Amino acid sequence: MKIRGQRECKDCGARWSYYETGSVECPDCGSLRSVGIDEERNLHTDTPVEFDLTEVREAVDARPLREIADRAGDLSREYVRKRGFVRGGDLRPLDDAYLAAQELRHAADVVGRGLDLSDDEEWYFLALLRSADADPETDPETDQRPAPDDVPKSMHPIRGLAYAESVAEYRREMADWADERDSSAVGDDGRDALETLGDHVRRVQALDGDVDADTAELLVAAARDVSEYVREGDADALASARDRFGRLA
Repeated sequence: MKIRGQRECKDCGARWSYYETGSVECPDCGSLRSVGIDEERNLHTDTPVEFDLTEVREAVDARPLREIADRAGDLSREYVRKRGFVRGGDLRPLDDAYLAAQELRHAADVVGRGLDLSDDEEWYFLALLRSADADPETDPETDQRPAPDDVPKSMHPIRGLAYAESVAEYRREMADWADERDSSAVGDDGRDALETLGDHVRRVQALDGDVDADTAELLVAAARDVSEYVREGDADALASARDRFGRLA
């Protein structure tokens, strides 16, 4: 949606940014009577939302794994539902937090169905639970998500589908953002890259994510390259995206 991000309270006169709070409620007096004061409306899809799995991790030893998975899945879905990639007209990068939430959501669905899990599959789910909400900048000691080589083969479709869905959503918002720019700003090369990226996303989705973990990582890397090109006009990023497309093919 396109909105005026700077708001002013009609009751107390306080001003704040909707882009930062995601709310029309005045942070000073709580009034819902506010008005946008920017001259122009900007594309905005992202809502400030916290992703915190602490309560779920603390219950691991006390509750059945299926219940743990159900709660982790609920929190992941809520986070993904509220997230977007355009904030106040600025296209943001495809971040690890979103990827992690999508992956945990899909893994939790499998575990929550109560299927028999191997030790490796259970380890994979718990590893995601430990790390999905970690911020490597503020907490570098926290375990990171399983590396591609560590993802059990039976769980490759989980990562593949999670990453494909993430890239599909990110590509859609990239395209919307590009449509808001002057046509020359993105150019034919950028639009061609967006179309090619969409082709590769659809292929992985058609396979229900059943690709090896390295291919899933390559898809995300290509999306980030395309984003760098359409945002910054970085020719090296475009060349890198094309190279990754060739390997994906």
